[in-house]
Amino acid sequence: MAPTELDPVLLDPTRLSIVSLLAGVEWAEFAWVRESVGASASALSKQVTTLGNHGYVEVEKGYVGKRPRTWLNLSQAGRAALESHVVALQGILETSRQAAEARQDNA
Repeated sequence: MAPTELDPVLLDPTRLSIVSLLAGVEWAEFAWVRESVGASASALSKQVTTLGNHGYVEVEKGYVGKRPRTWLNLSQAGRAALESHVVALQGILETSRQAAEARQDNA
């Protein structure tokens, strides 16, 4: 992916929210991510599977006492994808800003 291209995986708002949230933490519990992004467990699970298939998210399963838990972590590939996506978004904003300034200068 070229640095100025939007990542198609991250165009989905829920997936973008997940990787953005995980960028600020290490190994977040599934339930916390679900609550933070406002998704149902099944919707989050589907999006995490997609992100995992692209190598963006790591998933660990285990137990706290006798209760099963799932933890999520943003992989290095996920961090790189998010950073590139943000750069592409900033490029779009800059192009828009320049076009608006040019339009004002010609008015």
